[in-house]
Amino acid sequence: MAKKHGISDVTIYAWRKLFGQLEPVDVKRLRQLEQEHAELKKLLTERDLEIAVMKDVAAKKR
Repeated sequence: MAKKHGISDVTIYAWRKLFGQLEPVDVKRLRQLEQEHAELKKLLTERDLEIAVMKDVAAKKR
């Protein structure tokens, strides 16, 4: 199966270790949560950048 899809045996075993006990619904929910987490990290990074820019602008005005 792994060779058919171009995936190493090690990867298959790692996935089985992570997801072997999960039901398909659980795997889908996990992927949704991972996507949401990535989006939140992106928003946080953008907010931190905006704060840094505002601090820089405020410092230049003084």
